Amino acid sequence: MKEDYLVLNSIVKRFGKSGKQVTAVNDVSISVKEGELVTLLGPSGCGKTTTLRMIAGFEDPDKGDILIDGVKINNIPPNQRPTSLVFQNYALFPHMTVWENISYGLKINHVAGREVKERTESIIQMIGLNGMEDRSPAQLSGGQQQRVSLARSLVMEPKVLLMDEPLSNLDAKLRVSMRLEIRKIQQRVGITSVYVTHDQEEAMTLSDRVVIMNQGKVQQVGIPEDIYAHPINLFVADFIGKANFLRGKIVKVYSSKVDVELFGKILNIPIPFKHWEFHTGAPVIVVIRPEGTDVVQAERGDFNGTVRETVYLGSKIIYYVEIKGELVTAEISNPEESLRFKAGDMVGVNFKKQSLHILPVED
Repeated sequence: MKEDYLVLNSIVKRFGKSGKQVTAVNDVSISVKEGELVTLLGPSGCGKTTTLRMIAGFEDPDKGDILIDGVKINNIPPNQRPTSLVFQNYALFPHMTVWENISYGLKINHVAGREVKERTESIIQMIGLNGMEDRSPAQLSGGQQQRVSLARSLVMEPKVLLMDEPLSNLDAKLRVSMRLEIRKIQQRVGITSVYVTHDQEEAMTLSDRVVIMNQGKVQQVGIPEDIYAHPINLFVADFIGKANFLRGKIVKVYSSKVDVELFGKILNIPIPFKHWEFHTGAPVIVVIRPEGTDVVQAERGDFNGTVRETVYLGSKIIYYVEIKGELVTAEISNPEESLRFKAGDMVGVNFKKQSLHILPVED
């Protein structure tokens, strides 16, 4: 496995005329390993699709280089790049059958007839489209059309597969099953892939690593577990999942941990990144996910507060508890197995130690 199979080196992309330019991608550097699936995740307008389009060759970077397997591809036209793009809207030819749609790219690249047949049959088998070869796109469900679009890209045997929000046109239930299907296919083929989405759950499910982007810049790169548990700044913590942001103050600094005063009590919290420095007396943000928060009887809590609202969702119950003027959200799974509280109740709140995370206060 090559560690730097797809490399984006200090990529910049601007749109608009001189004096009124908007920087869509600002000094982005990403390295993707061979066979890895990396997701570009962020809100609308963060630069993720522009980054993907530069890899595909549909946009030219104003600065920086793009390399695939050690070869610089900046000046290679899209149709000659070793990439294939799965579009958001499938872009299937309505007058062609499934077989014709999948094999079309091979034929226009003058691949020999026997090889066209073998590769098309192989990918149809792999994607699970057996028996649908003679159907038109209009006779397929949304999920089946997406499979055809994926098969059409994979049959070209690209070095890098690019996917631009390929599941956004599917209903919620089908999206869940299709993202698992895409992940299984990608792992089976072992193809290096870059996947663009604004859906956090999709990114967490699919990815080997996630690249969080905002305002054209990379905010954090890491495996889904690290990004969720150890966000590097407030944007990432707020964008990925739900979180409580509570203001505390450092009262003592150790080699790898700090004591933080929160609501008048001391919490011992690990320093999340070795290069970070904290100082006694400095304000910090204590980040705690709702599922890392327990609501118990008042006498059993480290902190006491008042329930302001409850939301019952069947598989979980959400409590909004006010503690010394701050509202803390707690999610309790399997509520039938726990004590139930109602608005106005005095309760105890405990934070699970392994779920505590701190961030410096940002300007």
